[in-house]
Amino acid sequence: MLRASELSMARVLSLFRPQPLLALVGRRKPTLCKMSMDSRARKVFAAAVEAVQPDTVVRQSIERKDDSVIINGQKFPLKHNLHLVGFGKAVLGMAVEAERIMGDHLVRGVISVPHGIQQTLKQHGKGHLLLKENSRIRVMEGAKHNLPDTDAQRAAEQIKQLASELTEKDVLLVLISGGGSALLPAPIPPILLQEKLDVTRKLAAAGATIQELNTVRRALSFLKGGGLAHYAHPAQVVALILSDVIGDPLDLIASGPTVRSEVWPEEVLSVLERFKLLNSIPASVKDVLGRPNSQRMDNKEKTDKAENVLNAVIGSNSIALKCAGRRARELGFRPVVLSPGVCGDVKSVSRLYGLLARFACSREEPPPEIAAEVLRLGPEVGVASWDLCRTMQVLDEGRTEGWGATCLLAGGEPTVELTGKGRGGRNQELALRVGLELKGLQLPPNGPVFLSGGTDGQDGPTDAAGAITDGGLYEEAQAQGLDINNFLTNNDSYTFFSHLSAGQHLLVPGLTCTNVMDVHMLLIPAIPINVE
Repeated sequence: MLRASELSMARVLSLFRPQPLLALVGRRKPTLCKMSMDSRARKVFAAAVEAVQPDTVVRQSIERKDDSVIINGQKFPLKHNLHLVGFGKAVLGMAVEAERIMGDHLVRGVISVPHGIQQTLKQHGKGHLLLKENSRIRVMEGAKHNLPDTDAQRAAEQIKQLASELTEKDVLLVLISGGGSALLPAPIPPILLQEKLDVTRKLAAAGATIQELNTVRRALSFLKGGGLAHYAHPAQVVALILSDVIGDPLDLIASGPTVRSEVWPEEVLSVLERFKLLNSIPASVKDVLGRPNSQRMDNKEKTDKAENVLNAVIGSNSIALKCAGRRARELGFRPVVLSPGVCGDVKSVSRLYGLLARFACSREEPPPEIAAEVLRLGPEVGVASWDLCRTMQVLDEGRTEGWGATCLLAGGEPTVELTGKGRGGRNQELALRVGLELKGLQLPPNGPVFLSGGTDGQDGPTDAAGAITDGGLYEEAQAQGLDINNFLTNNDSYTFFSHLSAGQHLLVPGLTCTNVMDVHMLLIPAIPINVE
């Protein structure tokens, strides 16, 4: 039974319904496109990834005018006074473009990038994302398997040293992308790197939130939580950030090295006590937390000046979705962006997309129960009721007015509850579950198609970024002797899609060189309407 409040929320949609006359006047001819729904979905995903390429986002964020640059509307004079540091999986490509734009005004630079990335880029024909031999930027590789290690620590020490030597006449350009936290480990002595890693691992295993983890990380690190900006003072600091976190919170991306945050030992001890770790932390950690203002201690009497720091998010999931929508329109779809912050368990997220598909594809008036359940799911999947109402309004108008095909876009980072030991990731599992939700709907081109893909090109420990599915998934699997429930129980979505129709449903874009979380796409065909 639906509560009265839920039904009234669902009926909000009816307030926006056009009158029949408006439906007739507003009807537009669907754009014709001979390309299959599957092919168009892949092209829209490719456009999303292309929009957040590391060199592209830097090029679009820096405007060079003679001997100055304009970033985020602020002008910075260049007098052979520019220094560069960076850390993250996409930073190498960002640095290449930054050096090209800045020219000989760049004095020197140090970047910390993943182990083996230069060789990988060469092997994949991505030479345009590699620095030239005469580059003034030193590349240091580390963080093997995405874990802080001694190589990454050496790079962090070099970055700290460079920042510490700057004067008020200098500009420090900081390049940050996903993976930056592991590539910038700088534990405060006498804490050893392994000791810091053990503390954060225990917290994560105990269920600590990302905010709690960062509270502890910042207290034990020289550079996190605004530490890098502190050491660079009094130089002007400009950070260009490629975000891989929902909502683009500056203090969480790479643990916020250019975002000032106060460190209170009492707060850190409270977190450790909450998870019953206070008695098991190393003596070195207790020593550091017992010091006054431990993170900011150094032999220079510096003060943090927020006005000397500019943080600019230049690449994000929202930007990827915007460009994906542009490509979708070129391919004959009306783009609708639901949200760039979808999260929560894939079971809830898949249910949401299944309901939205049924709502949009209904040839009759959809029952109010569908809209009510969509709104109920909102808090579980991180999508506001307003965004759900707005999206359903647009889908309803498209259905009743005959606008033609629609491309519903969303992004974020859902989670998967691990119950097995199979291969796959959240995108492939989401696609598999949505395929089950679409069971019974028409097949393409008369029925919907769903795609879920990670913009980093790798979904879990596989070579696939995700998968594409439709309402025929269940019967296709049955015909090929594949038991979907067994694969889901074992979290083995990659093996499932590899066997299903010889892997044709897999999304394998190869090395993407970027990461702004995931892109979800629901392609809805034009629904024939009956005008009475």
